[in-house]
Amino acid sequence: VAIFDVRMPGMSGLELQEQLVSRKSQLPIIFITGHGDVPMAVSTMKKGAVDFIEKPFDQAALKALVERMLAEAREHASATERQRLNQALLSKLTPREQQVLERIVAGRLNKQIADDLGISIKTVEAHRANIMDKMHANTVADLMRAVMGGGALKQ
Repeated sequence: VAIFDVRMPGMSGLELQEQLVSRKSQLPIIFITGHGDVPMAVSTMKKGAVDFIEKPFDQAALKALVERMLAEAREHASATERQRLNQALLSKLTPREQQVLERIVAGRLNKQIADDLGISIKTVEAHRANIMDKMHANTVADLMRAVMGGGALKQ
């Protein structure tokens, strides 16, 4: 979390925000100023600032805002890591396992998957077991969360 004053020596908070935006930074920015106006606040928010606080400000409210932003950043990092892990696990599936997985996600039954792919039900069951093992899923719900929640499956 970055906290900028609109007026800072050398480079203003507004200029610093522009630099971060141009570098595609995901850093949450909070502006504090004694010289703000509505258009300035709107402009900073459109560029990604999470809040625009006027001086004097409530320190407890600022602390709570920073804590909330840190919690959201941790949550985002955790979700990104889960998605990266799920992508890595998916890449270990064979092309046939990927075909079976796509049909599992679509809600197809083993018999339907077997008919779709021209293979036996036993082969579908074997692929399904391999998928569950490779994706570290204990249940179909776990598998669906890994695939759908992580955005891991190509549509």
